[in-house]
Amino acid sequence: MPSAPPQPVQLACPSCGTRFRSLVYTLVDGGEQPELKAALLTGQLNVAVCPACGMASMLSAPLIYHDAGKQLFLVYVPQELNSQPQEIDRFIGDASAFLLRSVPNEAPRGYLLAPRRFLTLQSLIEAIYEADGVSAEDLRRQNRYVEILTDLVNVVDDDQRFTEKAQSYTKELTPEFFATLDAFINATNKAQAQMRSLLIRVREKLQAYTARAAALAAAQELNAAIERLRTVSDDELPAAVKELRPLIDYGFFELWTEQIEAAEAAGDTVTAQMLTARRSRILELVEAIDREAQELFERGSALIDAVLSTSDPVAALRERAAEVDEGLLTVISASIAAARHAGSPELVDQLEQLAATAQEIIESRLSPEDRFINELLAQETTLDATRLLRKNMTKITPELARRLNERAAEEEKRADQAAAERLRQLAREASALLF
Repeated sequence: MPSAPPQPVQLACPSCGTRFRSLVYTLVDGGEQPELKAALLTGQLNVAVCPACGMASMLSAPLIYHDAGKQLFLVYVPQELNSQPQEIDRFIGDASAFLLRSVPNEAPRGYLLAPRRFLTLQSLIEAIYEADGVSAEDLRRQNRYVEILTDLVNVVDDDQRFTEKAQSYTKELTPEFFATLDAFINATNKAQAQMRSLLIRVREKLQAYTARAAALAAAQELNAAIERLRTVSDDELPAAVKELRPLIDYGFFELWTEQIEAAEAAGDTVTAQMLTARRSRILELVEAIDREAQELFERGSALIDAVLSTSDPVAALRERAAEVDEGLLTVISASIAAARHAGSPELVDQLEQLAATAQEIIESRLSPEDRFINELLAQETTLDATRLLRKNMTKITPELARRLNERAAEEEKRADQAAAERLRQLAREASALLF
């Protein structure tokens, strides 16, 4: 459909007084103008930037948002315009007539006769997000990202304050956050070159900060692993090595050897001998774990090859259910990745069916409490888990609360405090719902 052109307006910069022209959009078609939709959703639509001082100002203008595919006809008229009711009705009527002429004859039209009016631009934006399937929680998260970016833009020229701010937001600097930042950058237009430059600088500084933070966290994690393996008892050592195996590499043994050399240099032969003996024992355990993993992979691969050679791989796997375990799921996952890399979609589909079947077999062996706990842990957010818990009141029993605490204790033994706390929180909520 033809789009409504923007209207030129003459402005005076409220900061420096420079007069300049800008464009105002009063009709955005989300289906036909995705770039304008993106600008609207990111707060970049109808923003005038002074060419002299760079100050950005939001222009107050009526706006109609249309999307034929979602049958949206949304209207926002700023209250500060003090528009008369008849003026608003005329504005809406003209837009409705324009859209009625533009949509194909066979397309639905009834929604164009019943526009939804909004008192705030934010409520209109929320309606667009809702139609796109974005939940209220997702929208709140998006708004939070905007707050963070605004805060960081304001201190981007001050390295110390920027680092302090970034540290306070560390947990929120997720891949989703960076995807939002990229979307904001891509939504800027030529007139917003200064804002684009600021956002790019924020991204670059954040990437450098997160890289440093990740390196520091990795070093701290490795040092914590070394300290734990130094101090655990001989009986606890095999379990600790198995848990920490992903961290035990060449760098791990380098740091361990440095501690031996430091003890020798200090004349502490007892500590040096203890560390040397424990290093040898850790190496033995690692080699045993790796041999076991290799054997597991070979058994899993043989089982996968065997069932894939049959006319019904899923049925064949069910017949060999006794051989299905978590290790097989790991092998199937690796096989799926290899099949994707090799460009074999049919094999990927078969393997994914086997993965689903293996998961069903494993789940069938679990207690009802463990199955429900796994469902809770699979939820994307803690709020989603709480909602699922409250929707299944019949599953909330003393046994569930007890099992949640048991699994939390298991995670604490593995030093996974995040998982343990999540389980403890669910246990507290389940216990509260029992009374």
